[in-house]
Amino acid sequence: MTSTVETPSIRIIWPKTGAELDLGAPQGLWTAEQYLTLTDQANQLIEFTNGVIEALPMPTRKHQAMIAYLYRKLFALLEPIGGIVLFAALRMQIHPNKYREPGLLLLLEARDPRNQEAYWLGADLVVEIVSPDDPERDTVLKRADYAEAGIPEYWIVNPLDETITVLTLDGPAYAEHGLFRRGQRAGSRLLPGFGVATDDLFDA
Repeated sequence: MTSTVETPSIRIIWPKTGAELDLGAPQGLWTAEQYLTLTDQANQLIEFTNGVIEALPMPTRKHQAMIAYLYRKLFALLEPIGGIVLFAALRMQIHPNKYREPGLLLLLEARDPRNQEAYWLGADLVVEIVSPDDPERDTVLKRADYAEAGIPEYWIVNPLDETITVLTLDGPAYAEHGLFRRGQRAGSRLLPGFGVATDDLFDA
């Protein structure tokens, strides 16, 4: 007699109302096509790794204020030189079975073939704001993911300890370009001359 083990399906709980959405497909068995269809229709940040989907928490006001501050700074730099910077929710493919939705992502050339309509195929720089629900997601897991995708520079903005970690790709992994605290100016290796006053960012 053959027995089967049922894998529990994931439920998204909408933060404000507490309403639940049963996504049906068992965790581990989602396909990239199902994920893309779901995120085309859902008003929710959702990421996908090898058959598993993860619903991210709703951004806070402070999170959005910091993203908006960085977006304005980067847009002012990139727009005159033909680059592009966009913000979540925009899917980025790490590989065909893994997608992330960075807080910010940019390309130095808007005509770069990675700039696709449904999702980007990579980026030159990504930014994440560390989420208090699971700091390891942004500081460890996504660090590995973005290195795997060959993203040259990754900024980790951590409001929990008010630091900005700027990582640059060194072979298959990231090396620390700088760890910047309040009172300092975070700088980029990829974007010479670009910098952000940490006090202005965390007080945004």
